[in-house]
Amino acid sequence: MKTKKVSRRAFLTTVSAGAAAMASSNVVKPLESISTNIYLKSDISKLAALGGEPVVNNKVWPKWPYVDEQIVESLSKTVRSGRWNRIDDNLNGAVPTFEKRYAQLLGVKGCVTTGSGTQALHTVVEAMGFGPGDEIITTPYTDMGTISAIISARALPVMVDLDKESFQLDPKEVEKKINKNTVAIMPVHMMGQPCDLDSILSIAKKHNLKVIEDACQAHLAEHRGQKLGSLGDAGCFSFQTSKTICCGEGGGIISNNEKLLNDCYTVMNHGTNKEGRSVTIGPKYRMNQFEATILLEQLKHAQEQFETRSRNAAFLTSKLKDFKGLVPQKMYHKTDKGSYYLYTMAFHKEYWNNVHRNVFLKAIAAEGIELSPYIKNGLHREPWTDNILSRREYKTMYSAERLQQFKSDLFLPACDWVCDNMVMLWASGPLLANEKDMEDVINAIMKVYENRDKLHLIS
Repeated sequence: MKTKKVSRRAFLTTVSAGAAAMASSNVVKPLESISTNIYLKSDISKLAALGGEPVVNNKVWPKWPYVDEQIVESLSKTVRSGRWNRIDDNLNGAVPTFEKRYAQLLGVKGCVTTGSGTQALHTVVEAMGFGPGDEIITTPYTDMGTISAIISARALPVMVDLDKESFQLDPKEVEKKINKNTVAIMPVHMMGQPCDLDSILSIAKKHNLKVIEDACQAHLAEHRGQKLGSLGDAGCFSFQTSKTICCGEGGGIISNNEKLLNDCYTVMNHGTNKEGRSVTIGPKYRMNQFEATILLEQLKHAQEQFETRSRNAAFLTSKLKDFKGLVPQKMYHKTDKGSYYLYTMAFHKEYWNNVHRNVFLKAIAAEGIELSPYIKNGLHREPWTDNILSRREYKTMYSAERLQQFKSDLFLPACDWVCDNMVMLWASGPLLANEKDMEDVINAIMKVYENRDKLHLIS
């Protein structure tokens, strides 16, 4: 069969046809910034889901987590040492060594590690003295670990709606929910990108609230020249396997407040302080030496990997400029660098002949590129909300009227929209690929778009 080479501009000629009537026809403007080529065999222009040839066969992304022989050797040394617990060497062991290096990397006075990001957040809540009767404002669009950190202290999570373009909590909604019992804001830097920190920090200062940054997805990202996690009163990170700096499970707390760091250490260490005195309530959330050993090796490559992901994300964003069908996550003013735990886009079905997002995902998967939804339901739609309302401690510490208002406030339509229309490329591994792989992503998206009038045929 005859093979035909078609330039990207030629490929998009039909996409741009009728651009003047875009409002009524839902045809986007031509993507002049895309300069890649696509090679069309006689049936590659036909959707692979309908029997055509895919844009790419058997796409293999870089593996994650990153493993090399040095990591294996370092772990072997830790095993042979017999010093596996943090307290076996609390001065020079892998755990305190990692804490010092991570604090240096992020430009803060100190770091306290834990067994997970959830534990890190809970430790800070407890160390700040928050508990029953207190309210902490956060987002419903996050991992349950954010909420768990608050309810584990028996405080009340107050969820506010999102900005639909950034997928982050909306500061305008935050200020509406502040009352006399509000003690803190826990913003989440979703997908590793800074939320609207300028507004959040301003609101917190105005109302004398603490800011606990949930930076679990946001390693090395920057806002106004400072690393995320360092701008609020404390910042918390996750080192779970999928994260861009990882060790299986692990967490970290950073701060420039030395007293808070000492209090976090005490809470993390089952209420026992550095002097060995048992002084307060606390779980045992210690990181072990194996996790810290892996993290120390991961740090050696973290900056280079961060730059690669940032470069590839910038490439994707530049190629999707002015394309209305998939709109990349909005970045706020003074976002210097994003972390790209995930590369996310909003799916606007009106530009895809109104097919459901799942049809688009099935079509692009057939082209050899796996995109997916992210969070199925906002946490305001999960049954934990009913669970806490039935608990004696919540009924005791919060009035019936307040708990009823909590229930009534679980109408968060912007979050629902984001859950229904988010499309993501998991980034920890895939964004370490090369530019040709990024071109494959764009080619697959545009091929499906070119065939949007056939999407209804996909079952």
